[in-house]
Amino acid sequence: MGKGEESIPDEEWERFLREAEAGTQGAPEEPSARARMVARRLREETGRPEPWRSPRPARRQRGKGWYAVGLLVAAAVLVVALDPGRVAGWFGGVGGGGESAPLAAESKRPDEPPPTEAAARLPSLEQPFRGSPAARWGDGTAGIGLPEARATGWMSKGQVAQALGRTQDFLAASSLDPGVLRGERPRKAIALINPHQQDVQDYLATAFRTPSRENDPLLLFSRFEKTKVRLVGDVVKTRGRITYREGKRGAVEVTTDVTYVYPVVRSAAGSDEVTRTIVRREVVLSWDDPAKVVVEPDTFSLVSYKVHTTNGGCDTFTGYLTPKFSAERAASRPGDGPEVDPYDRSTSMETRIREAGDAGCGTATRS
Repeated sequence: MGKGEESIPDEEWERFLREAEAGTQGAPEEPSARARMVARRLREETGRPEPWRSPRPARRQRGKGWYAVGLLVAAAVLVVALDPGRVAGWFGGVGGGGESAPLAAESKRPDEPPPTEAAARLPSLEQPFRGSPAARWGDGTAGIGLPEARATGWMSKGQVAQALGRTQDFLAASSLDPGVLRGERPRKAIALINPHQQDVQDYLATAFRTPSRENDPLLLFSRFEKTKVRLVGDVVKTRGRITYREGKRGAVEVTTDVTYVYPVVRSAAGSDEVTRTIVRREVVLSWDDPAKVVVEPDTFSLVSYKVHTTNGGCDTFTGYLTPKFSAERAASRPGDGPEVDPYDRSTSMETRIREAGDAGCGTATRS
């Protein structure tokens, strides 16, 4: 039992369960959220259905085999209005949220979201994933399912295996690297992107210099401002998978769909309130045949990227994830949009982005 936490009398526990089930005013509210959507298409995609929101037309590229990013989409959910002191008083500090066996790597999209615990338990410095489905997820790249390699398109089985490994390297360098998470420039990740993909290079140059709604580094990279928050421990929990198929011009098109869970505290000395930022990214990349596409060795071309963020900031284009803590959440206005479960991977990113729409404030059912 943690410092300052007391055991719960039986009558208090029974009262809470009755009120929660009946939906009385005194029962704890689900954390609210504000969702935003920004969409842009930079490449004409013949034969694809119209997007849910009309994009700007692509800038056409001249020259054979030059790629432009096909779709750039972001949605954010900002968790608010959860009173951790009250909840801690109800549930105490017993249990680590990690007593169950770890889940096997994800090999396909699940049929339903992970179960909700009967009693949500707050994270702590010692157990930052307590009360979260992420407690059973893998650490770092161990939580990302990697398919078996087979000869595809212009690549042999061995080349596909190498491309999958480099894809995993990109995920690690963009969303797991300790330096990048502290706000450093993701140089290793950027080095894996085709330097001849001019639209992407323009985006990267602008995003780190003057981040904005359309040029936001968080679309591809996870970064926190180290003067404001810091990670708890050295583990980022992940769940997701990598798939691939033959793409255009015989390329090997790889799709990554991964949810990252980052536990953080304020950077100020002595801070001990842990909150979590949850980021789900779908990045589609193309390992192109150099005989058909202008590409440097061991680099890929970006096809599209989508991101959905919970408690990472909403309409705050600073280039950093900006989580809120209890005092800030309590002061935020209640949500008026649809509910979102950030741990639900049974819904595709396309569906999640479409459902988020321009609803404004939504509700995050858990954090």
